[in-house]
Amino acid sequence: MFQGRSWKLLAALLVSVVAHGAQAEQQSVPGEYIVVLKDSNNISSQAFQSVFRATGVEAINKKGDQLLVKRSPLERKDFVITDLESNSAVAYAEPNFIYTINSAPNDPSLGELWGLSNLGQKGGKQGVDISAMAAWDITTGSREIIVGVIDTGVDYTHPDLANNMWINEAEANGVEGVDDDNNGFVDDIYGYDFANNDSDPIDDHNHGTHCSGTIGAEGNDGIGVVGVNWKVRIMALKFLTAQGSGSLAGALKAIDYATENGAHFTSNSWGGGGFSQSLYDSIKRAQDKNMLFIAAAGNDGKDNDARPSYPASYDLDNIISVAAVDRNGDLASFSNYGRTTVDVAAPGVEILSTVKDGQYKEYRGTSMATPHVAGIAALVLSESPEMDYKELKQRIVATARPLASLKGKAVSGGMANAYAALTNELPPPDQNDPANWDRVEINAETEHPYPSQANQEWEFEKAGAKNISVYFERFETENTYDKVQFFNRAGELVHTQSGSFNDSFGPVIDGDYVRVVFTSDGSVNRFGLIMKALAYR
Repeated sequence: MFQGRSWKLLAALLVSVVAHGAQAEQQSVPGEYIVVLKDSNNISSQAFQSVFRATGVEAINKKGDQLLVKRSPLERKDFVITDLESNSAVAYAEPNFIYTINSAPNDPSLGELWGLSNLGQKGGKQGVDISAMAAWDITTGSREIIVGVIDTGVDYTHPDLANNMWINEAEANGVEGVDDDNNGFVDDIYGYDFANNDSDPIDDHNHGTHCSGTIGAEGNDGIGVVGVNWKVRIMALKFLTAQGSGSLAGALKAIDYATENGAHFTSNSWGGGGFSQSLYDSIKRAQDKNMLFIAAAGNDGKDNDARPSYPASYDLDNIISVAAVDRNGDLASFSNYGRTTVDVAAPGVEILSTVKDGQYKEYRGTSMATPHVAGIAALVLSESPEMDYKELKQRIVATARPLASLKGKAVSGGMANAYAALTNELPPPDQNDPANWDRVEINAETEHPYPSQANQEWEFEKAGAKNISVYFERFETENTYDKVQFFNRAGELVHTQSGSFNDSFGPVIDGDYVRVVFTSDGSVNRFGLIMKALAYR
């Protein structure tokens, strides 16, 4: 319909755009609110406890018009405020805010851990992290929480991990060569090695120790790095060899060991093979014991919705599948993704952590992203140990920080956020996402289906805009062969896109102009394009 013609939008609307920055996180005690009454009326705190549906009410001042009201920490903060202020006796209500001296752990390499605190290190985008610093003002973890790390083992002698290892006290204090706790394993002090069928799960590779450090390298000990948890217990479950590979049988044994020996959940930075019913059944047994199974989405750069990656893609409620983002909040080029099968993303590029022999190294992969989410799960459980696996998963996914690069790439559309997960708050929207900008309507499309040898172009402009982006109601082209190119005002090629991207925005273009060029070859002809809006800021 538009072949061979140029269509130009000259938007003349004099609309000012204010790009609001991300709001600073306001830390508060989970489940606690300050309620100020219009008149205390000498009503008892017990009476107010019933009125406010609270677990506790405490008078703050002698007059009795300022109250500390305690509600379930599982309730959304904004909902509770609305509920409290709906009472005619209430002047206003607000969270019980936390004030601190802005302390941080003294671990010397903290500044290199952009995933925990991104201050713009190495050109990264400030604030693109899991908000660990804010979370630590609420909790730094608990050694009551046991995380099973199923991997290449753990160097349990590492100075940054030794104090945070799970220890089977019955075996540690028992008789060597005897199954002192009658769990079927002899001398399993730190866990078990299912790769070599012995009781020593020491890491002879590095991978498992690296993952363990992200979850729980000891904090504030003046050594090396710090994990998401300063305090936790790591159960070492080795089924991968020094070469980084392992068998299904070993994986099954490791999962069942964790399930039967007290782990609250497991961190699983491994994958491969096709669908396995026995592996599915083993993870299901963990689910039946109220355990999450946090798994790496995979490093093939593919869509798990179309081509599953196991074990992350098993259709089980207790699995959290984790993608990787870089220090700018972009989906890592190697990371798998999936609108319906990958739950959330986490830092997974240039991640510094512990490795064997007391050393530290940077690794990359969804393997590195997964322990960030496992660490968040352990933090949340340390504060709310009554949570079941469903509540814990829902909390982590629902409170993920929205990122434009993850829209349509994960169930949450965002990166896991420790502070938001602890407080059950929704992080602010991503102001770099064109979906949050002002927009003007456009109407431009190809024929449906488009013809062979098509060569069409459209020009769009929003005078004075800092950035613009085209919204595609439909975007369906033959992948690789039929493509859409985006050019800026200087005629420079900014981006090339091909495949299926329905209900999505094209690339963000610097400036107020973009030229969109569509070309097709002479083979398969798909639906084509429908462009409905130009977003701008």
